[in-house]
Amino acid sequence: MVFRRLRKDIRAIMERDPAAKSVLEVLLCYPGLHALVMHRIAHSFYRRRWFVVARLISHLSRFLTGIEIHPGAKIGEGVFIDHGLGVVIGETAEIGDNVTIYQGVTLGGTGKEKGKRHPTIGNNVVISAGAKVLGSFTVGDNSKIGAGSVVLKEVPPDSTVVGVPGKVVARNGRRVEPREDYEIDLRHDLLPDPVAEMILCLQRKIDRLEKRIRQIEEDNSTSAERVCQDGRLKCGEDCLFLSQKES
Repeated sequence: MVFRRLRKDIRAIMERDPAAKSVLEVLLCYPGLHALVMHRIAHSFYRRRWFVVARLISHLSRFLTGIEIHPGAKIGEGVFIDHGLGVVIGETAEIGDNVTIYQGVTLGGTGKEKGKRHPTIGNNVVISAGAKVLGSFTVGDNSKIGAGSVVLKEVPPDSTVVGVPGKVVARNGRRVEPREDYEIDLRHDLLPDPVAEMILCLQRKIDRLEKRIRQIEEDNSTSAERVCQDGRLKCGEDCLFLSQKES
């Protein structure tokens, strides 16, 4: 069982990381793999209720890899923690198979309540750099969470979530709103930005309103103008003032 999981973890790294050149390099130089191996050892002690030993192994793993995984977390097979520095995975978090986690990701809780308080991550999920998934809910299979997103509620399967707080912007490979097809594979440079889109929408509305206001002002100005007797174009009050001054 241990070696089968290790083989799957190594295969996942070789398939998803183009920088991985050999199995030996993965075994010696990938802190994400080291953190997973040490977590599985710690988790075995945790299940036997040797909590202190489990936490000591977890603490040593954090010191060596920069990745903090509570020994109580349940992690599936084929999980790839890329780079991994700053990754935090809470006690009651559950991670499915073939999940990819980038650096700075937090799978945490939102309070001090007991029991299940961390998220459940489905199979084939991608969680991008700096994303925070906080609370006891499920992120559905095949979903993708954009970099820097803060996810606070359940994510349906086959969805893409971005923003603060996180919003579902694509489902089943298509945008939630009727727009162009969305890339099925996660492309960090192609993720939609709902906040930026809303700002652009407001800017377009402001431009239309300003144009309309200028048009109304020009119409009012034209209706108020008249031509004086000496041929000069002045508004009514100015022309009257000039006429009195000249007289």
